[in-house]
Amino acid sequence: MTESTLTRPFRYDVVGSLLRPTVLKQAHAQLAAGEITADEALTIQQTEIKRIVDEQVKLGLHAVTDGEFSRSWWHLDFLWGLTGVGKYDYHQSYKFKGDHTRTDNAELVGKIAYNPDHPFFKAFTYLQSIVPDGVLAKQTIPSPTMLFRDNRSDNWSQFYDSWDAYLTDLAAAYHATIQHFYDLGCRYIQLDDTTWAFLISQLNNTDLSATDHAHFEQVAKDSVTVINAALQDLPSDLTVTTHICRGNFKSTYLFSGSYDVVAKYLGQLKYDGLFLEYDNQRAGNFDVLDQIWNGDANKRIVLGLITSKFPQLEDTEQLKARIQEAAIKVPLANLALSTQCGFASTEEGNQLTETDQWHKLQLVIETAKAVWPEA
Repeated sequence: MTESTLTRPFRYDVVGSLLRPTVLKQAHAQLAAGEITADEALTIQQTEIKRIVDEQVKLGLHAVTDGEFSRSWWHLDFLWGLTGVGKYDYHQSYKFKGDHTRTDNAELVGKIAYNPDHPFFKAFTYLQSIVPDGVLAKQTIPSPTMLFRDNRSDNWSQFYDSWDAYLTDLAAAYHATIQHFYDLGCRYIQLDDTTWAFLISQLNNTDLSATDHAHFEQVAKDSVTVINAALQDLPSDLTVTTHICRGNFKSTYLFSGSYDVVAKYLGQLKYDGLFLEYDNQRAGNFDVLDQIWNGDANKRIVLGLITSKFPQLEDTEQLKARIQEAAIKVPLANLALSTQCGFASTEEGNQLTETDQWHKLQLVIETAKAVWPEA
């Protein structure tokens, strides 16, 4: 990152997904049922994307997303678009607290590779075309680590002589994909990642065997390796961040636990910023925040202090106090604010209204401006 791009992540920032309006959900259902054409569904989709982009701009966000309106899942739709990845029915759902998801999943069907015709490129091109001057089109995709979890890489030995060779191809596919987003005009991209929260839940398990503990430590090391390889030698004016997610489905969650067991690994990641969930006690305290930041003057930690799961608005003074508490560990200049996650990591969405969603983002903006007047 060059000094000129230290403004990103922005003092007040958006994680990515937004609540899908009923008209969009209906259009996707009608398309699946053969009741409308793909072009008709796309027209509705783009109309709704334009509407929510305009709303984000009106709020005053410096970076806006398409709400992830062109996908059903925050991760699977992207993974299915890579060469060497197929779709299948896992016959198991993600076990969220009090709820469960559909059983879609991804699996290796060949060697992993960059796909120049990935559908996300067309989606970004449309977003870029409607974002006004002075506002960035922010692209979100899942982290490459999502392709060696949840049985998605079980078939690796059918196509590779070694696990390391698979990781090398995975990193190369991501590097080429990110570079192509850049070539299309993207200057701000975020890699969403639930792997670290999964590892937190495993490594905090006191009943874990020594063998299993060593396995999960190796997953953490492999995660650092593949992410950093994917980020190596990207253009200096491209900002790449990550969002460390604990699961976000219909206002429920998957994982709990403090960052302390993975802090040393997070501190090694070559991201320009990390969006960290800190909206409740499940996330722990700020004790290891300095380890995650790792003294990098060109890196920002985005505090996800405002929940996207529920409509109740947090108290502004308490938010400001928590930011000052975090500033004991990381300089205030290297901190920023967001919601803890997006509002609809899947098309089902969280249990709040669109009006609630905009109020939450307005609270992010107003609080950040109070803490960082230059924002």
